[in-house]
Amino acid sequence: MAQHNELGKKGEQLAVDFLLKKGYEVIERNYRFDKAEVDIIAQQKDILAIIEVKTRSTTDFGNPQDFVKPKQIQRLVKAVDEYVNVNGLDVEVRFDIIAIVKENKTYKIEHLENAFYHF
Repeated sequence: MAQHNELGKKGEQLAVDFLLKKGYEVIERNYRFDKAEVDIIAQQKDILAIIEVKTRSTTDFGNPQDFVKPKQIQRLVKAVDEYVNVNGLDVEVRFDIIAIVKENKTYKIEHLENAFYHF
């Protein structure tokens, strides 16, 4: 497996562990709809957090969160609308990014709540 795929998988697991420690219930991982993939769907009280995980080995080319593009956001919104409707959920939906940067042998995790909104 390519090294960036390994880093991505490691980042997603770190994000899940981080969310669990913060009291979130992880409901789905890698939920797919149409051309979108939602990395993590988690719930905390009456908030459904849609979480895009971005992991990088360096910030030389920008922060991880800078790599979430408008087209990807549109796909995520569409996928989440489908998820909420199919499951008949009555929750507030929030879009978050968990940005992870590998620094030597440690990982710096930043949770950006309400990282983007519906267009």
